[in-house]
Amino acid sequence: MLNEIYEQTTSHMNKSIEALKRDYSTLRTGKVTTTIVDHIRVDYYGTPTALSQVGSVIAQDASTIAITPWEKNILNPIEKAIREANIGVNPNNDGIVIKLFFPPMTTEQRKEVVKQAKVMTEHAKVAIRNVRKDSNDKIKKLEKDKAINEDDSKKAQDQVQKITDEHITKIDEVFKAKEADILKV
Repeated sequence: MLNEIYEQTTSHMNKSIEALKRDYSTLRTGKVTTTIVDHIRVDYYGTPTALSQVGSVIAQDASTIAITPWEKNILNPIEKAIREANIGVNPNNDGIVIKLFFPPMTTEQRKEVVKQAKVMTEHAKVAIRNVRKDSNDKIKKLEKDKAINEDDSKKAQDQVQKITDEHITKIDEVFKAKEADILKV
């Protein structure tokens, strides 16, 4: 019973860390990645469609992303969607490929991105604390229903707290690594 709660707690907390890593992938670091444009939706025959679904999106080098649409008539809608997404660059359309040239990040921009990462990190910590609360509530319910005694309840809550502390530490490590990646010139 309690082992099941521990496993669920660990599983949910691991999912929170994975979600944080996915969130981090949308942030710009010194090197440009195609995840920067993942959230952009293009009006494709009246349907909002992911940019990666209407063309090939590749990072040509550390500062350039090239988008080659599957159909030539979708060039302008792609260009419009990129402008509206406000990702900090203007698309260059040569009639075949749309290129996004990202200038090197300034120190100020890097600090701003680190702030965004901190906010994402705090959201992940809150998610982990919510998982802890849910697990502790389950343990207290078991105690109330006389399935476990008070000592077992206390030990179980201590174990949940240990699992929580481990995951908070992991989140801090992930943040430190991301911060170093962002600030690296």
